[in-house]
Amino acid sequence: MKKFFIFTIIISAILAPLHLTFAHGDAAGTKAAVYYNEACGACAVHVNTDLPALLNEHGVSEIIKKDYISQPGVRVEMNRLLTQYKSNYKIPIDLQSHIMAFVGDKYVLGGHVPNQIVEDLFSNELSDKFKLVVVSQDEMHTDAAEYKIFAIPSYANNFVGEPKTYQIDTPVKEYFKYLEDNKNRFSLDDKVGGRAGKDKSLLPVVLVSGFLDGINPCAFAVLLLFIAFLFSLKRTRANIWKMGVVYIAAIFLAYVLIGFGLMKALVFTNSPHLMAKLGAWLVIILGVINIIGLVFPKFPIKLRIPMFSKETLCNWITKATMPAAFVAGFLVGLCTFPCSGGIYVAIIGLLAAKTTYFAGVGYLLLYNLMFIMPLVIILVLAGNKKAVEKITAWEQSETLNMKILSAGIMLLLGIIILAWFT
Repeated sequence: MKKFFIFTIIISAILAPLHLTFAHGDAAGTKAAVYYNEACGACAVHVNTDLPALLNEHGVSEIIKKDYISQPGVRVEMNRLLTQYKSNYKIPIDLQSHIMAFVGDKYVLGGHVPNQIVEDLFSNELSDKFKLVVVSQDEMHTDAAEYKIFAIPSYANNFVGEPKTYQIDTPVKEYFKYLEDNKNRFSLDDKVGGRAGKDKSLLPVVLVSGFLDGINPCAFAVLLLFIAFLFSLKRTRANIWKMGVVYIAAIFLAYVLIGFGLMKALVFTNSPHLMAKLGAWLVIILGVINIIGLVFPKFPIKLRIPMFSKETLCNWITKATMPAAFVAGFLVGLCTFPCSGGIYVAIIGLLAAKTTYFAGVGYLLLYNLMFIMPLVIILVLAGNKKAVEKITAWEQSETLNMKILSAGIMLLLGIIILAWFT
């Protein structure tokens, strides 16, 4: 009896780890790092209650929670994982969410992934079919309609095909059936990984829209008025250029600060993809308002510098000093936002949805450099009084066409964002 008891203990000790392995697939004994915004109530409930219960059930031994809003350096760490996960792989922007859970070295869960999807992924039936899987469900309410999935199948060295979107009640095995059915079509040595290395480039959109956004009569008129006034004071060409540079730099600073404020606001919404769509619709609506205003001049809504600010701007311009030029430029930057801010809001919404934070900051700075480029060109051309007079006459005669161009740009940009980037 004693021998039988000892034999039973030995067999149990051998089988116990095997039971854990078969019960929890590749998750047993692994750790999870969860990046989220503690200020989001629904996110906090999911991260502190629902997700730990689900992961613990599948053998995840430790869950490290990191708030990327209040904890310094956490956002940088999360962005590094998103762009170079396991040193080689980039998590596609389409699957990045307001909550990112990195579980072991095989699972990346974005947002509020349904329990049944997670349970299937951790099952032995499916866990052997992939080296890495990314699943995302970005909505925070219970009636979410879809989820997205992308994986490195066991037969490949990188992501293959395209991220797939399925109805929320579709079993995840449908995606792995898609991978098996297309195994021969996907190259085993695929180093690009479908969309993993082919995200639609935002650079042309940012550069072109920034430059076209800068072609607005609001900022043009004030700069030309300022230069003409300096000529009337018989200032030297060098002095006029210095004043102009300070004025334009202040506009750049004002617009950059507005951009940072908008980006910060979008971070706290925890729904960047929704904000990208809203920004696109906003710029379309503003474009329509511009067109209505051109057709019906008495239409009450006007996209222009507020009337109450014009006297203040004139007062600063007439001071004709470097500090006054800076203040005037900064005020123009703030006051022209109602005139052309629709495009800016749409682009920032797009950046929030499609880039990491620091990449978004880079794009934001590029956008604003392009935004001031038309003013820089005018300043360079305005080297003498006659040139200023000709440019001023051109600006006044082409104001209507510039407004039409601005409205057309708004409509086109909104359509492009909705059709290709959201």
